[in-house]
Amino acid sequence: MDALETRRAQWAERESNARTYARGIDRVISRGELARVYDSAGREYLDCLACAGALPLGHNHPFIQERVAAYLNSGQLQQALDIATPAKLDFIEQLFQALPAAFAERAKVQFCGPSGSDAVEAALKLFKTATGRRSVLAFQGAYHGMTMGSLGMMGNLGPKQAVNGYPAEIQFLPFPYAYRSPFGADAAETERLSLAYLENLLSDPESGVTKPAMLLVEPIQGEGGCIPASAEWLRGLREITARHDVPLVVDEVQSGFGRSGDMFAHEWAGIVPDAIIMSKAVGGGYPLALIAYHEKYDRWTPGAHAGTFRGNQIALVSGAAALEYLRRPGSLEQVRAVGQRLRQRLQALHSRYACIGEVRGRGLMLGVELIDPNGQPDAMGRPPANSELAKALKRACLERGLILESGGRHGAVMRFLPPLILTLEDADLIAQRFEAALDSLWPAAPATQPAPAAMAL
Repeated sequence: MDALETRRAQWAERESNARTYARGIDRVISRGELARVYDSAGREYLDCLACAGALPLGHNHPFIQERVAAYLNSGQLQQALDIATPAKLDFIEQLFQALPAAFAERAKVQFCGPSGSDAVEAALKLFKTATGRRSVLAFQGAYHGMTMGSLGMMGNLGPKQAVNGYPAEIQFLPFPYAYRSPFGADAAETERLSLAYLENLLSDPESGVTKPAMLLVEPIQGEGGCIPASAEWLRGLREITARHDVPLVVDEVQSGFGRSGDMFAHEWAGIVPDAIIMSKAVGGGYPLALIAYHEKYDRWTPGAHAGTFRGNQIALVSGAAALEYLRRPGSLEQVRAVGQRLRQRLQALHSRYACIGEVRGRGLMLGVELIDPNGQPDAMGRPPANSELAKALKRACLERGLILESGGRHGAVMRFLPPLILTLEDADLIAQRFEAALDSLWPAAPATQPAPAAMAL
């Protein structure tokens, strides 16, 4: 054990029980270069986490680093609250060029505290203020953050059970999760029933739900298991909310800025939401969060939402650089091409490994749902999620130089969120390392054979 590893082990005992990634990645990661990171012993890893998607161009990309280094030596401000600065003006110009044109022409922007959670809180406050309504619609499986308002709109019950005091009147809707349909139906019928459920809730005078201040949705559920909504379903959602005068707020914290292969994940449906929540990639690797919304909802008063670090100048510089890079010809085409290559390689494993239930996602936001094909099906006939395999597989991947995280129901979905500058060769190598790790735990075999002894964890 080297000196840094010794210190890591020593100080880990002083860290909170709430720490997460550090438990599985029990290494000192000492440097990074684009899609690769290296630990203190010099071992290389392909990074399919990318700080939960917050590093769109990977680690230390020169296009960002050169801008940041020049800024640090320029004598300009480090922090500026919401005061105008050259860095802020440059960022806003890049942002409005990246936003969908039909949305941008009537949009206003509010800079928030530097986390997605705070931007979600801002949306909650804004639309309750603008509409005068109390209730909010969210979806099962949603992840919107860890502060009290955003946590109240989260689908995952784990972080919610030990605390109380969430905002009242939050109604959860079934998300069109076709592989584990909440209606026990196929994909098309699941989408139809999901929209019918919403239509009924908004039109039934005895639905029990007052008219909502907003409906909050992720176009691709991230932590919920990398579940993409179809373009048809998103169009149906927009039509219903518009007809019932319910603001549609799209959470693009993880799916935005090229992650899906489009600049924003909702764009492929051709819809125009009432607001877009942004964080993670928008800062180019540095903390930044904001909400953009239709100007008609700009009804709050000065100071109604504030935060000391909403003027994070370094993040504005790096964010502007990232947006400029992603808007270059060919950038999003590369994301789509590499994402398709990685998905094809993972799909090939699906046909050979009975423990893979589904491969899904868009662009470089992909998920592999792990199942126990020999386990007891649930009441709807679906195979059980295999959380034990997911835990073991994360470790096996790490040992083979691949950093992955899990999510979804029971933590049984392996999630691929690599930097957007990934190459085709990188995608092949990721698939190879993933297959080697999977094969060490569950060698390819027909679903009728019993689980290998290696899975007795």
